[in-house]
Amino acid sequence: MQIAFTKYHALGNDYIVINPKDLPAPLTLDQVKTICHRNFGVGSDGILLGPLPSTAAVCALKIYNPDGSIAEKSGNGVRIFSRYLWDTRLVGNDEFALQTDGGIVRSTVFDSGKMVRVEMGQVSFDSVKIPVAGAPREVLHETISVGGREFTFCAATIGNPHCVLPLPEISAKLAHEFGPLLEVHPLFPRKTNVQFLKVLNRANIQIEIWERGAGYTLASGSSSSASAAVAHRLGLVDRDVTVHCPGGKIRIEIGEAFAIRMTGSVTRVSNGMISEEIFR
Repeated sequence: MQIAFTKYHALGNDYIVINPKDLPAPLTLDQVKTICHRNFGVGSDGILLGPLPSTAAVCALKIYNPDGSIAEKSGNGVRIFSRYLWDTRLVGNDEFALQTDGGIVRSTVFDSGKMVRVEMGQVSFDSVKIPVAGAPREVLHETISVGGREFTFCAATIGNPHCVLPLPEISAKLAHEFGPLLEVHPLFPRKTNVQFLKVLNRANIQIEIWERGAGYTLASGSSSSASAAVAHRLGLVDRDVTVHCPGGKIRIEIGEAFAIRMTGSVTRVSNGMISEEIFR
């Protein structure tokens, strides 16, 4: 058994794309973990499985985290998979719909495949939709204690859950120390993605990212969307925001009712074959 794959990265957030027609059998949780492992497999921040059948879009996409869990939506994953569809000529230069477990998104590939714009859907701060434990409410300016420290946070969803912590200073060390604790905090029944947010000015924010099921990440489209939406909801930024991730910049445009348009780069890395030996 050999499995064909294509690898891309979006600002250092890398994914392996596998077409289900190239699989002799459905991927198991252990196989996903092995493929994503950076020492014992190909190495990636996740697997994008598609194209899958869809009656509501060009196709559907299944997103696997490195721990084998399913991600409802990934902004960078959607951009990468959109580029894959464009590379394989399953789509052209016109906007097209793509179905994820977190809802329908609409993508446009341009600049010879190097840039992708995605209509990500609407951000909500509703505790029921995110979800966040407790009474139904907008989750803004709440306190949370982990690892002997108290933070102020806001929560949001754009098809997947996010915990955003506005701070005067942020660092990768902070994300590594408190991200794993916040991800599994009892307030978040489905766990959560975590963003440590610093507002630079009305048009720029900086984030450090701890992704649910993936860990520390150099860039994230859904995290950028949630963080920009939170900053705008708090009155700290305008509607056009550049998000500075450790891996590079993502542009977020915030429309009416917090509809998000995300634009960022995608880089093709390699094609290859995964040997069955790694699963033994």
